[in-house]
Amino acid sequence: MDRRHFLKMSTASAVAIAASAMDVPGQGGLFRAAQAGPMPPGNGTGSMGATEVTSVCEMCFWRCPIVAKVRDGKVVKIEGNPKSPVNGTRVCARGNSGVQLLYDPDRIKYPLKRVGARGEGKWARISWDEALGEIAHNMKKVKEKYGPHALAYFDHGASAENMREIFQAMGTENFTSEPAFYQCVGPAALAYLQTVGYITTGTRQFNDMGNSKAMLFVASHVGENVHVSHVHEFITGLAKGSELVVVDPRFSVAANKAKIHLAIRPGTDTALMLAWINYVIEKGLYNKEFVANKCEGFDALKKAVKGYSMEWAARICDLKIDDMKAAIELLAKASPNVNIHPGRHSTWYGKGDVGRHQTYAILTALFGAVGVPGGIYFPTAVKTGHSEGIEESLKKVAPAKVSLKNDSGYPFSSVFGTVTADIIKAINTGKPYPIKLLGVNGVNIIQTIPNPYETMKAINNLDFIFCQEMMAGETAIWSDIVLPDAVYLERYDGVYAYEGLTPYLTVRQPVVPAMYECQPPYWIAAQLAKHLGIDGYHKSVEEAIDEELAGAGTSIAKLNKEGGIVTYPGNPYRDAKTLNVGTESGKIQLAVEAFADEDLDAVPKFEPTPVPPTGFARLLYGRSPVHTFSRTMNNLWLHNEIPENKLWLNDQVAKRLGISMDEEVVLENQDGKRSNPIKVLVTPGIRPDAVYMAHGFGSKSPHLSRAYGKGAADGFLITETVADPFIGATSKRTNFVRIVKGGKVLDIPELIPVPAELPKYVLKNA
Repeated sequence: MDRRHFLKMSTASAVAIAASAMDVPGQGGLFRAAQAGPMPPGNGTGSMGATEVTSVCEMCFWRCPIVAKVRDGKVVKIEGNPKSPVNGTRVCARGNSGVQLLYDPDRIKYPLKRVGARGEGKWARISWDEALGEIAHNMKKVKEKYGPHALAYFDHGASAENMREIFQAMGTENFTSEPAFYQCVGPAALAYLQTVGYITTGTRQFNDMGNSKAMLFVASHVGENVHVSHVHEFITGLAKGSELVVVDPRFSVAANKAKIHLAIRPGTDTALMLAWINYVIEKGLYNKEFVANKCEGFDALKKAVKGYSMEWAARICDLKIDDMKAAIELLAKASPNVNIHPGRHSTWYGKGDVGRHQTYAILTALFGAVGVPGGIYFPTAVKTGHSEGIEESLKKVAPAKVSLKNDSGYPFSSVFGTVTADIIKAINTGKPYPIKLLGVNGVNIIQTIPNPYETMKAINNLDFIFCQEMMAGETAIWSDIVLPDAVYLERYDGVYAYEGLTPYLTVRQPVVPAMYECQPPYWIAAQLAKHLGIDGYHKSVEEAIDEELAGAGTSIAKLNKEGGIVTYPGNPYRDAKTLNVGTESGKIQLAVEAFADEDLDAVPKFEPTPVPPTGFARLLYGRSPVHTFSRTMNNLWLHNEIPENKLWLNDQVAKRLGISMDEEVVLENQDGKRSNPIKVLVTPGIRPDAVYMAHGFGSKSPHLSRAYGKGAADGFLITETVADPFIGATSKRTNFVRIVKGGKVLDIPELIPVPAELPKYVLKNA
């Protein structure tokens, strides 16, 4: 298609997002700002004759403040909370569609026990007492037979923390703060923690796009992830005149708003960053005073990057030198009010993932963009009290003689929990000790963890697996016991303290009673604790939350009278003269000695990841603007908007292969694994050496009546992984695919020459 048609299609979601973020009058659609008037004082009766109840969304992990309108005991509408200092009344498509999650007929309604084979999804309805009794019996049995570390727990999201306490109290070390840490944010978190002394890229991302004069995104999906406050800050910055540079093999939503888009060869991002750092130093474009007074390791950095020239990087990255120079000079000109976006999803290629994000932090420091408007800023802590379901003394875990957590071989992993891939490997090998029971909560481990074939093999090696879920996705159909979790609109979860530019405090609370036999996570954990004989959970969930809120001088009742949110003064910026960061010396580490102490690179090096083998293209994936991965695919409203994903295929490649727009094909990866059929989006907006699809589609669960079999699951094509040597995170962009059309395998032509410095991936059967 022509460029105008392409731009129209690729920017459709961005236009809607911008309309929401800027409150453009007259704009409609799922992203429009809420139209209701201001909230009355406290929770009460508002517009539409409905009772208004404040809470916190959980349609994704961004956790936006919301107002639910309840009429005749039923939720009829969800809007943003007008008291929110960052969102106001804005709500995204997912937040709006929480109504449909609540009333989805496919919800898990009762405790279930498997009666068929694992993976068949055949169950019998049982009572809560029977379900929790069976879980407790198996946990005790496995612990007695194999020891406490034979228990493991995978979790994600707000509902998971209470059950995690149970596993800790049973004495196991085998859980992570979230498996997503090792499949998503881990390398980025470590890089910033060691360089600038704090994690800039968690649930909140402490980067001030709204006040920037220029921004750099490296394959960031801002505009497609649709985290409302984040997108609003992005659009605000652009509206104020901030100039955007995007480095991405794909013409993304962000790329179409960029002044400069660098369509880089996948896998070479660090080469570009190192060349830019070298250029900034050589040309004296860095903030000399800031670097001299607030940074350490400059000489080591200068020496390490000296060999990375622009000419070399242009050849490696398949970019034009003039464009590369224009981009870095644009960013330097905006210094110090420049936003080098730290990114979030960072598990790309394994070996270089920490180093890649380290280069973003280094460039930020060279520009002096730390603690200043437009750069990365510092979180403002919101003080709350403390309430534990289980006493701390019961949660102290004695490590095993050979500890899967502490002896992982990854020197920085133990801070973040046991490595996900190590748990899967231990289940399958029995080494260093057997793991025989797995609890899962809020994470679709079949779709999330790379190489689902190994995960399914691991499940079949378990004595017992149970899950706590709202929808019967892949994890549920592989479980022995399924516990029906209350939807976020039916439960209390806890206190949410937001530490952004304008800090605030809010609480998730139920807006309607739980339906069917679903129960909230606090209740489930408390009842399981009783079955296990674990002493804890003496308080009600309301008492526990009020105990936390007391530390902030408020309570659930007081918070409700104030419209559900209390804001606080922020302290995001620092005087450069008195800046002190959270590293050991108080200075920013341009060369991280802690890495060198573990025989890792103090300053990142470019280690090339193999390019596609002949006949294949690299598989890239990303976000759908109205979905949160597999968890929303069955939602009526969201499914109606985007029912399936499409394969982005370069127009020149499509022409060579005789593939037309919306033609259905199958993908085959380097190991011979094939996808479900997927329709093709023929476009000039993707490089010829890569293909792209949105993640989370292609459900394998027949219990999801809308999502089942719709689109292709990229995860089932990710069978080749490389471990990051710092924390053990697993790569997800080290896989390659070719096309199968009408049963015939089509080799993807190599239209771009590959320099000799970049090795080709060697097929196992070559």
